[in-house]
Amino acid sequence: MAGTYTLRILTDFASAHTLRGYPGACARMHGHNWKVEVEVQARELDEIGMAIDFRAIREAAREVTGQLDHRYLNEIAPFDRINPTAENIAAWLHGELARRLNDERVRVHAVTLWETDRACVRYTED
Repeated sequence: MAGTYTLRILTDFASAHTLRGYPGACARMHGHNWKVEVEVQARELDEIGMAIDFRAIREAAREVTGQLDHRYLNEIAPFDRINPTAENIAAWLHGELARRLNDERVRVHAVTLWETDRACVRYTED
């Protein structure tokens, strides 16, 4: 049975959002210092013995989170149409990172989005 390599990086961004239709305080604009864990998996290594350079994962994550950093999420696509919940943000991050990083050897496996130090959502695709 072949092994799997899982590489993980951590980055962060700050943004504000309003949860439309939420029956509580989060229906008002508020902000978070989000933490993002990106997990990339590979079953094979390249010719120098790497699945993917950690730098490539970090750069892609910073590029994607840079679109959200210090922004009001409800004003930018796709969150101007869909509720900017932690779940929806995590799924969007996963899709954007997969477009940048996935290839014949490497796949974005999971994105964990920490809204606070004690609350997170982990998004994966089968």
